[in-house]
Amino acid sequence: MPTPRTTSASGSEAGAAEAARKACRGEVLAPGDAPFDAARRVYNGAVDRRPAAIVRCAGVADVVAAVRLARAHGLPLAVRGGGHSAAGFGVCDGGLVADLSAMKGVRVDPGRRTAEAQAGLTWGELDHETQAFGLATTGGRISSIGIAGMTLGGGYGWLMRRHGLAVDNLLAADLVTADGGLLTASAAENADLFWGLRGGGGNFGVVTALTYRLHPVGPTVTGGMAFYAAERARELLYAWRDFAAASSEDLATQLNFLLLPPAPFVPPHLVGAPVVAVPVCHLGPPEAAARDLAPLREWGPLIDRIRPLPYARLQRLYDAAGAFGHLTYGRSGHLPRLGDDAVEALAAVYATGLTSPCSIVMLSPLGGAVARVGEHSTAFSFRRTAFDLAVQAVWSDARESRRHIRWADAAWTLMRPFTRGVYVNELGDEGPERVREAYNPRTWRRLVELKRRYDPDNLFRLNHNIDPAQAVDREEVPHDHRGDAARGGDGSRPGRVSDRPSDAVRP
Repeated sequence: MPTPRTTSASGSEAGAAEAARKACRGEVLAPGDAPFDAARRVYNGAVDRRPAAIVRCAGVADVVAAVRLARAHGLPLAVRGGGHSAAGFGVCDGGLVADLSAMKGVRVDPGRRTAEAQAGLTWGELDHETQAFGLATTGGRISSIGIAGMTLGGGYGWLMRRHGLAVDNLLAADLVTADGGLLTASAAENADLFWGLRGGGGNFGVVTALTYRLHPVGPTVTGGMAFYAAERARELLYAWRDFAAASSEDLATQLNFLLLPPAPFVPPHLVGAPVVAVPVCHLGPPEAAARDLAPLREWGPLIDRIRPLPYARLQRLYDAAGAFGHLTYGRSGHLPRLGDDAVEALAAVYATGLTSPCSIVMLSPLGGAVARVGEHSTAFSFRRTAFDLAVQAVWSDARESRRHIRWADAAWTLMRPFTRGVYVNELGDEGPERVREAYNPRTWRRLVELKRRYDPDNLFRLNHNIDPAQAVDREEVPHDHRGDAARGGDGSRPGRVSDRPSDAVRP
């Protein structure tokens, strides 16, 4: 299988910016240009890469030009939307960056309840347009996240239990392929590719526009957070587990472990205190929300911030965590169930404390509309998993990296025996085995076949990569380190769980 070519900085890299300026309408930045350093920054402050050129694409023609230039010059190609990839895939060393952030066209059709959106939009920008008509689709919980990358990986959000994942609401996508062509993928056109885009990430091309199905949402919902004393974590884990299992699909909730921020609603004596936080979004009428959320108030919160508020504001609940510049390192996995043993392990994680005011442990129920889609209907796998677990270390001083990484790895060591599979959007740069764990075996084989068809040279490799050159045994069944203790609703065997720390952050 052919492999992408590489060049030295004195060869094609040196001429990449000049060639891009001749071929593109949008601004092209090279090392030494005043805006270059700001333009190459991504969310994870631990990522420090210097591309040969950044193409701020003004339209699809610029994307086509960037793809063709990368191939012609044998350069790596990074694709940047919102820049929130924890692994920093939106920037590269010595290659081209196709920066889509200027491509923000959007058209909402309230009659058909659809939105056509260019890939440079963030979720906050798309919500702004759709909420003008009381409509929304499942989107990221941080408003600055780009719509394309989050959607292509699956797309968790507050609306998923009622309306499905972002990929379940994707009706069509336009993308530039590895040969510089333009395709539309939908259920009626290039259906195989459409299947792969819905969970397979950016492996098959540069998506330039997406069409979504919209749903009546808000504009006012019941949402916010209740905060509880951390010493009650074990008790609350059991109570919340039962609460989540009994919840209607109108209610999305999480159970998080964090340190109280210096926010106006936090009494001074509680700033920095460890707490169990229960954020919620209830889509039903106020009387139904009051009934369904009554247990949270009966548990006696330290602070109760659950109230009617605009859906667009709820979508900004975690925006502080999405600020660029922090160093971040995470471990994550699916929990097929939350048995007593897993609850006790989580209580032990909470008891270890947090090493940073910005770090968090997040437990999110799935189910509902997510589970009603067939396991093999899209490339997103593990539809029947009960919960998603994410352990995220976030800090600001690089000299303290070892301490924060050790904390996240220690938490993962406690929880990994209970996991099977992983949400690809929560992966760092953790190696090919972990990427493989994001998919069931049948889906993985099909994704590799698609990759061989649409990107045989692996031009689109700066992502959670599906390598077209790898051997695929049609009879292979990945092994789980706990044997047969956990099986998914699709009957597939669990994948292996890697103990290898991510390479996204080096101390």
